[in-house]
Amino acid sequence: PQPPTPDMGISRNVAIIGSATTKFGELFDADFQDLLVDASFGALEDAGIGPDRVGAAWLGCYLPMAWGFEGNSASLSEALRIYPRPVTRVTNYCCTGMEAVRGAAFAVASGEYDFVLAVGIEKMREVPARASLVAQHVEKGHPVYCKGRTAPGMFALCATRYLSHYSAPREALAHVAVKNHANGARNPKAHFRKAITLDQALKAPEVAAPLGLYDCCPTTDGAAAVVLTRPELAKEITDDYVLITGVGLANTSGYYSAQMNPVFDFTSFPATKYAAAAAYRQAGVRDPGREIDVAEVHDCFTITEIINYEDLGFAAPGEGWRLATSGDTALTGRLPVNTSGGLKSMGHPIGASGVRMIADVCDQLRGRAEQRQVKKARRGLAHTLGGPGAVSCVFVMEKA
Repeated sequence: PQPPTPDMGISRNVAIIGSATTKFGELFDADFQDLLVDASFGALEDAGIGPDRVGAAWLGCYLPMAWGFEGNSASLSEALRIYPRPVTRVTNYCCTGMEAVRGAAFAVASGEYDFVLAVGIEKMREVPARASLVAQHVEKGHPVYCKGRTAPGMFALCATRYLSHYSAPREALAHVAVKNHANGARNPKAHFRKAITLDQALKAPEVAAPLGLYDCCPTTDGAAAVVLTRPELAKEITDDYVLITGVGLANTSGYYSAQMNPVFDFTSFPATKYAAAAAYRQAGVRDPGREIDVAEVHDCFTITEIINYEDLGFAAPGEGWRLATSGDTALTGRLPVNTSGGLKSMGHPIGASGVRMIADVCDQLRGRAEQRQVKKARRGLAHTLGGPGAVSCVFVMEKA
């Protein structure tokens, strides 16, 4: 990879000056617009600006109309009363939230807008069981390909293949669960705030072999938002901001074909490798395992986090499980990963997760992660994977 040059798009040309995340969980006492308002105005307050200065907004919502009757662009316009300014709604599987931030970042870097808002949201819990995400996998989609598949079933195939191919122990998955639950227990906004033991993780009820209950993230309600501007404008407001130094997005298959491709070996997700390479090239990162201080990576299942270690360059192929069991990715380890608790404990409201991960990395770089603070964190990474494995997005960020 080559070091960044001034003409490399948004690298160092976009600053995050405000961020906010709602409580994640089963939020039956808050509706869709409540969450939009809480996240958006929280981020604006953190940025020190009012909604009148927002030139445009991006809304990430994976499945509008699936959980309720809101989720398109007008939902954000109405909640914030920012008429007639443009709002763009995006969806891209589990990369939806990061796609919203990415679009907002390009708008700022282009000079079209001075201040923009990116919001991610999902309200997944207010539906009966037969309308849940699992049911949609089973009941909708192609009438032949992948009919009846579920997310746990798909990632269980990866876990089975990975553990067998690399002679890795089942305990490696449990170590990821224990670490992320320990971090989630320290996070007041996490869906699950309960530490677990290795024994509990190993003896938990099986969901899809070899994945047990503690290997799977929950379905969750929640929202998160960030405010972006250019560095020269950020400096007029605060010296406490974060620079986006690299962004990569890659699509390598379709939704139905993701696990039907004969090239796919179930031990790696090419989309992450492509996205990471692009982000690292822009940010000038040559050795991510040593140059990244803290990371939020997509851990919809524990096996996913382990594979991500390898695809992101934190570990060599087949060595990710050793990174999980060594303690290197723990809060006090060499490279802390998912200090928020990850999707595993924080929860996974699909459209919100990517924005939330960026917000969590920003908190680390700004030194305000409290009980979960990583010492001397200057460069962070956020990563999402969706579709399942069809698309990935990677952000690299640095303290200004």
